[in-house]
Amino acid sequence: MPSLIDKIITNDDGDDDDDDTTAVPDDAANEEATKEEPEKAKADEEDSSPDGDSDGGESTTRLRKCGACGKKFYVANEFLILIILVILLARAYPPIGAIYLAPKITATWIAVMFIFLLAGLGLKTEEFSNALQQVRFNFFVFFFNFGVDSAFVFGVSRLLAYYEIINQDLANGMVIAASVPLTINMSVVLTKASGGDEAAAICNSALWNLVGVFLSPALILGYIGVKGKLSLFVVFYKLGIRVLFPIVVGQLLKWFVPPVNDFAKTYKPYFKKAQMYSLVFIVYTVFCRTFAENENIPVKDIFLMILFIGISLAILMVVAWYLLQVFFRKEIKLRICGLYGCTHKTVAMGIPLINAIYDGDPAIGLYTLPLLIWHPMQLVVGTFLSPRLLAWSQSLEEESQKEVEVGDIEAKKLETDDTASAISAEIEV
Repeated sequence: MPSLIDKIITNDDGDDDDDDTTAVPDDAANEEATKEEPEKAKADEEDSSPDGDSDGGESTTRLRKCGACGKKFYVANEFLILIILVILLARAYPPIGAIYLAPKITATWIAVMFIFLLAGLGLKTEEFSNALQQVRFNFFVFFFNFGVDSAFVFGVSRLLAYYEIINQDLANGMVIAASVPLTINMSVVLTKASGGDEAAAICNSALWNLVGVFLSPALILGYIGVKGKLSLFVVFYKLGIRVLFPIVVGQLLKWFVPPVNDFAKTYKPYFKKAQMYSLVFIVYTVFCRTFAENENIPVKDIFLMILFIGISLAILMVVAWYLLQVFFRKEIKLRICGLYGCTHKTVAMGIPLINAIYDGDPAIGLYTLPLLIWHPMQLVVGTFLSPRLLAWSQSLEEESQKEVEVGDIEAKKLETDDTASAISAEIEV
């Protein structure tokens, strides 16, 4: 291309007759030259660019990857991260949540009633009919989750308090955590991820959460009792207004006001977020009041709670697994579902219940702490177990299919042998 441009330039001094013939190549050459100049300049810039620019590009890419990983981690653990942050904020300056945000109205009444109204809208009472199909399994989950869990943890907590390993309020908090019903979303998701019976998980979580509204306060008050001057009548009155009434209203809206139900379904993710942020707000005000009345919760107590709740959860899961193996040996999917259903505890219902029962108690933060530890611990354990349980259940299914196939082949072989023997007998006759 440069030779063509040189040739055109040298012909400028030639005859005028060449003007018409050189005009076209001149324009074409100029166009091609203008196209090549930016490319050439870009190439020159790339060749002359220092190594720092490439390092800067790599560092930018790394930052973007780190940001994406950080965002993914935050989304997956948002509730736990927010709980830690609000507890630290409460410790830094308690009066905000203890006084200025009017927690006795905003947290104790508005937030609690809002959470249970959403729970009423979300409860799938239509799933209760499925419970009649698996009465024995559902009763086992009910008995273990409410009876075995609470009785075992009550015994452990009394021993720890008796030997002064933990204080009495934390021991009571352990009992409260063990007395609340199973989770709804977490147990269903982990059951599905582990290859368990998802329909049974949905049925049990919906049914026993509704029962837990009545049974959990009775268990808590039966194990611990009412402290101070508060009477049982006042406790159940508050539970009726703050817990039962919103659930009933939510169910009535769901069944008799279709537009409200459709609206709740359409914006379900936003309602879940609102429910989570309401829980975080309640936890914040609870710990603000705790830190305002008590200087702090010793770090030693937090680590002791992590240790003993972890041990309790592990023992309960092992016992539940072996009992499920005894009673439901051939029903693999139900055993996986029962493992989570027997040991999971809901923070969504537990914290509002604690707030409703022990409103005004200075130890309410210590009552809440064990449940806040139990909740993420069961998620971590379930996330660890789910791929292993899935692989185990799939391997058992493959083995059973192979046994069925082998049985079919043997049956066909026997049938063929019988036919052959019959034919040979006829021939002999």
